[in-house]
Amino acid sequence: MLSEPRSGRLAAWGNALLAGLVSPDDAVLTIVGEDAVHRVEGLPDEVGPVGLTLALGRLRVLGVTGLRVALPAPGHPLGLSGPPDFNARALDAEEAVVCHGVALGLVPEVYEAGPDGDVHVEVVWHCLAVREAPPADVPSLGEAERELAEALRDATELLSRLDVAGSGPVAEAAVEAYRARAERGREVLAPGYPPRAVRVLELAQRVAALVDMAGDGHGGAVSASQIAARAELLRPVERTARRAQVAAYNAYVEEAERRRP
Repeated sequence: MLSEPRSGRLAAWGNALLAGLVSPDDAVLTIVGEDAVHRVEGLPDEVGPVGLTLALGRLRVLGVTGLRVALPAPGHPLGLSGPPDFNARALDAEEAVVCHGVALGLVPEVYEAGPDGDVHVEVVWHCLAVREAPPADVPSLGEAERELAEALRDATELLSRLDVAGSGPVAEAAVEAYRARAERGREVLAPGYPPRAVRVLELAQRVAALVDMAGDGHGGAVSASQIAARAELLRPVERTARRAQVAAYNAYVEEAERRRP
């Protein structure tokens, strides 16, 4: 999974916009990416959905000073702080953005339309109230980097033991090709992020890609029960990769908080 989650693009480039490091047009163009359009629904003082440029400007006026990412999974509310309604919607979407400075959060809902070969994607971000509390289970960048180094060793060892092609040269080539496709024409993170955050995100995406390859049935173990066994063994590695991605995307807000007198 070397491609960015939509919440990651929104948080990273939204932070760069809030800091005045990129223009609104550049930020929105990068956030939307290959999707057709993004809108935001439920903003305070707005009757209906509004465009992303207007929405980001409105959030700034409301007092938002930064954006954090949440990448929850069942049993792991990573990056969330409540309330239950917001957490449930974020868990269903497997991602969310949580505003810093104002108790609001954004959860994407994705719509696809059009015939095969000409499908276009529209995204509606639902703006909801959140609880002002520390996000769940988000490590520091330093912690994430140390955990990832160990997770990469664990993933390689497990894949080799399970006779998965993803542990050898074939996987290296696949991951490098995947990385090239994912990074073509984009930056790993937006301007304003520390270099360590970029390193952590790249490594987290690499670990996640190895886990995905194992889950896709590569190698000798191909039965449903064997694939399920792999997934169970690799679950802690996948969790570490998600934690690290959140730490990287949230590094901008954490760094700004440390600099604050």
